[in-house]
Amino acid sequence: MAGFILSIFLGLMVIGVPIGFAMGLTSLFGFFKVGDPALLTMLPQRFFSAMDSFALLALPFFFLAGDIMNKVGLSERLIEFCDVLFGRLRGGLAQVSIVASVIFGGISGSAVADIAALGSIFIPAMKKEGYHEDFSAALAVAASIIAPIIPPSIIMVIYGALMGVSIAGLFAAGIVPGLLIALGLMIITRVISGKRGYPKREEKPDFRKIVRATGRASWALLMPIIILGGILVGIVTPTEAAAVAVGYALVVGFFVFRTLTLKDLYWLLFRGSIMMGIIALIMSSASVLAWLLASERVPEMVAKAFLSISKDKFVVLLLVNVFLLIIGTLMDITAALIILGPILAPLAVSQGVHPLHFGILMCVNLNLGLMTPPVGGSLFTVTAITGIDMWRITRQMWPFALVEVGVLFLITYVPEITLLVPKLLGFYN
Repeated sequence: MAGFILSIFLGLMVIGVPIGFAMGLTSLFGFFKVGDPALLTMLPQRFFSAMDSFALLALPFFFLAGDIMNKVGLSERLIEFCDVLFGRLRGGLAQVSIVASVIFGGISGSAVADIAALGSIFIPAMKKEGYHEDFSAALAVAASIIAPIIPPSIIMVIYGALMGVSIAGLFAAGIVPGLLIALGLMIITRVISGKRGYPKREEKPDFRKIVRATGRASWALLMPIIILGGILVGIVTPTEAAAVAVGYALVVGFFVFRTLTLKDLYWLLFRGSIMMGIIALIMSSASVLAWLLASERVPEMVAKAFLSISKDKFVVLLLVNVFLLIIGTLMDITAALIILGPILAPLAVSQGVHPLHFGILMCVNLNLGLMTPPVGGSLFTVTAITGIDMWRITRQMWPFALVEVGVLFLITYVPEITLLVPKLLGFYN
């Protein structure tokens, strides 16, 4: 049965059926294959129950808050702030783009939103200052991976809601890994920039410029503080924090900067509805497929396959990482989380891995697939923005990809890195 499901799913993907419909049709064919009419009556129930979660209400709010903050022009203010503090490093503008991705990730929670907002600004600016265009595009793609790891993270909301893991705990656990990826990218960027002679800003910023840039960016810097502070201190739930973020963004857009109009808000709501509809379709279809796989005992089969190779915890984690790295290049992140989470998480926990630790490993791992063909969302977004050939960007990507994979294995085998902040905040004992 597992072979039948896999062959149907791969066949539908090969002929170009969208991932949400491919999973739904695979589930339908699977139910027909089982031959029990009672199962078909459960399909609609499973389809809609996947979205029956209060925590998932955070998704449209986070989408809308990030879109509003980007629309009112905060990207430029963030860039000015980061440039004042980090522009004097070798490869200054490239370093600034990495730091900006960290801060913007605390607003949007989405890699594609990050690269759409910042890539369109940084890539032309870097080209103008003498950076190679394909290097600039590759760095933008690599830096966008930080956004879904630095909280608030869209995929962590999905994972936590579906797997019953604390979303606030996942947010806390993602802080250090996200910063480590940023630090690694800054180091390799410094090395590459030194070899290629990329410029840095020679002018030293005076105190007045620092204060001015900080003041101009303060409205953007406050948003992640409000979101994370409220969640981690326990004042609000992630869903409530997302709603507060929308309210804050609306106040900034309508009354502080006065650059947001009702027409803009209409189109942002329209765009957010489309995005949420796509995610809802993927989540519901993936939930039905995951239930079918569970009913056919596929999770037990996968666990036995891994454990037949080795029962050593570190070897099992290595195998899981390699498996997820491959899956991440071939499959949508949301679908992979929903289908593979119930299969791999029990296996990891049985080996003594903390649920928060494995949740971060899975999110980081699958996010790396955004950088690579054939389904890399960040890669194709930057290709659409710049018109640069995908393979030119991919050739420049490998140093950044190696750094991020290195960080992945570091947090895999040193769990204290991931669990430090959750432990300090009381999410882990």
